[in-house]
Amino acid sequence: MSTNEVDAPTRPAPSPPGGGPRGFADRWPFRRKLNVLVGVPLAVVAVLLTYLIVDLVRQSDRAESAARLVRDSEQVAVLVDHVEREHQQAVLLSVRYEAGGGAKPSLAAYRRAQAAVDSQVQKVRGAFGDRLPATEAQALKEAEGLSSLRETVAQGYLPADNIDPAYMNAAKGLIDGLALDRNADLAATFTGNLLDSLLRADAAHAAFETGVFSATTGDSNALIEFTGAVGSYELYTYQADRFGRFATEQQTDQLSGIEHTPAQRSIAEAYAELQVDPSGLQADGREEIRRTFTDALSDYPSYPRQAESRLKIVASLIGQIADRADRASSDAQWRAGLLLSLALIGFGVWIAFSVAVRRSVVRPVQALTGAAQQVAEAAGRELARVADDDAEDDASPRLRDVPVTAHDEIGELAQAFNHVQTTAAALLERQVLSRRNVAEMFGNVGRRVSNLTARQLALIDAVERGETDPAVLERLYSIDHIAVRLRRNADSLMLLAGIRETVLDGGPTALTNVVRAALGQIEGFQRVRLHAETEVVVEPDIVGDLTLMIAELLENAVAFSPAGSPVEVTVRVGGEGALIEVADHGLGMSAERLAEENARLIRRERLDLVPTKVLGLFVVGTLARRWKVGVALSRTPGGGVTATVEIPSTLLLTMSPVS
Repeated sequence: MSTNEVDAPTRPAPSPPGGGPRGFADRWPFRRKLNVLVGVPLAVVAVLLTYLIVDLVRQSDRAESAARLVRDSEQVAVLVDHVEREHQQAVLLSVRYEAGGGAKPSLAAYRRAQAAVDSQVQKVRGAFGDRLPATEAQALKEAEGLSSLRETVAQGYLPADNIDPAYMNAAKGLIDGLALDRNADLAATFTGNLLDSLLRADAAHAAFETGVFSATTGDSNALIEFTGAVGSYELYTYQADRFGRFATEQQTDQLSGIEHTPAQRSIAEAYAELQVDPSGLQADGREEIRRTFTDALSDYPSYPRQAESRLKIVASLIGQIADRADRASSDAQWRAGLLLSLALIGFGVWIAFSVAVRRSVVRPVQALTGAAQQVAEAAGRELARVADDDAEDDASPRLRDVPVTAHDEIGELAQAFNHVQTTAAALLERQVLSRRNVAEMFGNVGRRVSNLTARQLALIDAVERGETDPAVLERLYSIDHIAVRLRRNADSLMLLAGIRETVLDGGPTALTNVVRAALGQIEGFQRVRLHAETEVVVEPDIVGDLTLMIAELLENAVAFSPAGSPVEVTVRVGGEGALIEVADHGLGMSAERLAEENARLIRRERLDLVPTKVLGLFVVGTLARRWKVGVALSRTPGGGVTATVEIPSTLLLTMSPVS
């Protein structure tokens, strides 16, 4: 017993992805690649926008901090003004001591000026709190450290050139301590330079006012005080110009208003008179000093009024600068909020667009993949039928068209794949039709041969009935036997072609008679030994097919065993039905070959791949599956093959042991 195999041509397996980034990306699923393609730029943009938004928030914080610093600096401007007022009172006290007169000058005004300075120092500390710069804290200590100078001035005459440096350095230190021109939080909006130039212009004009007043008293240092006033006014002019480079035109005009107050006109007139003859500023003798001092003292009320007007202008400008910093903070917050909102909206739109694009790419690819898998499964089933299997459903596969949802390259690929599917389905349908036509042709040939052999047997029977010669009868019996075998082959051919003919005139038949009928359809029946251990009757419907099945097994057993060896057939009870065992004593089969042939008896076999020399096992397998009869091949003890046929009880009528 042997069969030929049909193996599908094998294709080389695709080479695995190589190493490196390209190989790593090749192992990623298509959707993950799209996620990376969309996600990486999105993440980069998100990082950049985050950096920009954080920077705007920081700008807002810096601007807010600058606004607080500017507002707190107003207290420093007031402190500088108080220092200059104390400076003026110290100069007045010094001139009074120089003018003489017997009585000790009153210290009340000087003490009030000192108290105002000390009180303002505490206000500055309270305004800044823990935000007070270290340099400003040191400047405040230096302002409080004027106590020794104060006591010296209060006790007796001290020249103005010894008084001026201490107060001027204290005022300058208070402004320098703020470090406005070096503050990073103020640099972005030029607020530091704007405020620094304003405070220094204010301090310079205050020093100018003090210098003019000291020069008009006619004391021994009048010329020095006049020279200081000239220098202070030049410094004021420089700082005012510097302020104008950073301020608006309105703010510049407002600062210049310091020069146009009524009190300033009085001071300007005194300054102009000093400029007429600077060498004659110093008075000769105490009487002249008292006279010039009295004249200067009569004009002194203009100086406090000018200080008040100047301080109001400076305070107004400081408020404007602070408002400008607040607006910068608000603008930065607004820009950060707007950018964040636009970023969120943009990200939402981008993500929605990316999802839509991703779906437009992934869905057609998934549809292509599903259709390709369907085609692969259909091709696999067809290949299995081509190789071994003969499935019951021989209809051509119905392949689902890939939906063309886009008009891009993927849409063109889907259309091309649909064309491939249509062509493949047409080829498979043509193959199925061709196989059906071949089977029908084989069936027609088998039917025609069966009809001819039936007619031939009828003629031989008629001749046999009229012949009396033993030699001729023996020859006629041989011809009759050959015709019977030929009809069996025709029946096998029709069976494999899928044609099933029902025997209408049959009846229940004993299983042993079925075996005997099968013996009459093979060559070498003389070598077969029948052992009947039970007598059972089978259904009429299975008699013809069972006879053909047993005949094919007997034919194989006789053909593949030595000529002198017997073939033993045993009919007995087994399991839930009857057993027929056909044992030969030939060469047998290997274990692998037995497993293969038993598998072929279970699965359906293809007619167009049946070996032309051995049809027996294909016929047996087809009939066994048709009637759900169990057929198994095993080794015969001593060598050979034993075929066991298990007929279920549903196909049997009676069962009785042979006595």
